[in-house]
Amino acid sequence: MASAGNKVTAMVSMMLLLLSITCQAKLSSTFYAKTCPNALSTIRTTIRSAIAAERRMAASLIRLHFHDCFVQGCDASVLLDDAPSIDSEQNAIQNKGSARGFGVIDKAKAAVEKICPRVVSCADILAVAARDASEYVGGPSWTVKLGRRDSTTASRTLAQSELPLTIDNVGKLISRFGSKGLSARDMVALSGSHTIGQAQCVTFRSRIYDGSNIDAGFASTRRRRCPANTNQGNANLAPLDLVTPNSFDNNYFKNLIQKKGLLESDQVLFSGGSTDSLVSKYSKNQASFKSDFAAAMIKMGDIDPLTGSKGIIRRVCSAVN
Repeated sequence: MASAGNKVTAMVSMMLLLLSITCQAKLSSTFYAKTCPNALSTIRTTIRSAIAAERRMAASLIRLHFHDCFVQGCDASVLLDDAPSIDSEQNAIQNKGSARGFGVIDKAKAAVEKICPRVVSCADILAVAARDASEYVGGPSWTVKLGRRDSTTASRTLAQSELPLTIDNVGKLISRFGSKGLSARDMVALSGSHTIGQAQCVTFRSRIYDGSNIDAGFASTRRRRCPANTNQGNANLAPLDLVTPNSFDNNYFKNLIQKKGLLESDQVLFSGGSTDSLVSKYSKNQASFKSDFAAAMIKMGDIDPLTGSKGIIRRVCSAVN
């Protein structure tokens, strides 16, 4: 029969083991320091090259990380193509025909695989790509926590129910973000990423023709590339920020105060509701906006990651191994 001392020793050892496993499962900025020390610099090279070739790609990569984290957590599920057992999130109405940057992530993954096969997850590459994209176009940088693993599942249905819609009112937006552990402040700051990028005519047509809370001159300008006929020009693009569309600044918030938000889900942030004060603050204080945006991106990156023994490390980001 084991002595009381041996039992205590065994219990302590088990507790230390469990504590060790828990610690290992936490995200860490130094996760690849030993296993793939050149991972981040390799990813950065690919991302910077892609944005240099097409400035719009910065917005696309930030959006891709956001659309990943809001569905099943930050697990690279958005990158999975349709397959017999995969219902791709890329077919959700919020992604179909508009989500981009998949090829850039594939290139970054291929480059990392050459130096560290089966070590760095696609989910982490997405997180790093979003940070590098922001920094490249004048936005804030932040320390990315790493150690996510990749999912083996995706859900178009979940994507369609949980990703924000351009017709959402401010209450709905606050609710959607709140369900992910993000505050109204986080939501407004993250919406500020619309200071760069473009939107398709189909997403803002009703606003520029039927909207009431919109500057008349702004609406008239946007109609030039977005015909009223719903069978024409649906994919025509317009910059979300007409003034500085390729620079990550606080002009997005100044636009909202002037009733020049392109999407309805943008303008509702300044429409007499609870988020007006935040929009006003960010319009006057760019440093505060950028600081809050960086903090919100870190917080978003913590949404339900797969860690430890959960998930896999995909060989290619578009398919399960």
